[in-house]
Amino acid sequence: MANSVRIAAAQMTSINDISANFATCSRLVKEAATAGAKLICFPENFSYVGAKSGDSLTIAEPLDGPIMKGYCSLARESNIWLSLGGFQEKGSDDSHLCNTHVLIDDVGNVRSTYRKMHLFDVDVPGGAVYKESSFTEAGSDVVAVDSPFGRLGLTVCYDLRFPELYQQLRFHHHAQVLLVPAAFTIVTGQAHWEILLRARAIETQCYVIAASQTGKHSADRESYGDTLIIDPWGTVIGRLQDRLSTGITVADIDFSMIESVRSKMPISQ
Repeated sequence: MANSVRIAAAQMTSINDISANFATCSRLVKEAATAGAKLICFPENFSYVGAKSGDSLTIAEPLDGPIMKGYCSLARESNIWLSLGGFQEKGSDDSHLCNTHVLIDDVGNVRSTYRKMHLFDVDVPGGAVYKESSFTEAGSDVVAVDSPFGRLGLTVCYDLRFPELYQQLRFHHHAQVLLVPAAFTIVTGQAHWEILLRARAIETQCYVIAASQTGKHSADRESYGDTLIIDPWGTVIGRLQDRLSTGITVADIDFSMIESVRSKMPISQ
């Protein structure tokens, strides 16, 4: 394995149009590949954001359906790995889906999947009420997978508030890089987004790649943005200049830095 490898994190405003979102993702993949990135991480709900709660059920598909096949082809044609956070995977019945983080390799194969454990059932102070569990089945498995970018720990959005998941990924599953695709609300994003991500990086001594939805998706849904890449010391090393723009930020995963931080601050012992 090379001592460092370039990765990208994407920021976008997904809408209730699967082909329009795919066009945006395709453009960002080309941008990342041109910048020398070997992996691009997309936010939660990259392929679709419904105009109202529960709309996602109407477009939910199995992993071998046409939506994911399109992204597998995109990865293969662009020779790049894709982290696709929060895919609406068809659930065990017609009234449920899984919020699934899908990892695709550079030849277009699905390498790993993680189904979001912590569902967003929250009355946001000064904001909306969310009940993700009304149409989503919670996952039960902690997932880490080997890759050319180190050992990746897969999570989704609201998982970020549950540090024990990240502790398990680091200390039981040996993760080196934590992926946190998200669609944080404006209220919670302003208050907690960056500080939670940096805390997860510091306490696990892992890189954290946090691709975020941004801006207005529909009349009553808006995301915070601020896509970040954070190193194992907790320093932000990648960030879009404009919190509300569509685009990518690029950084290098440096394996010697992971080793250095962990040896100088040997919390695992």
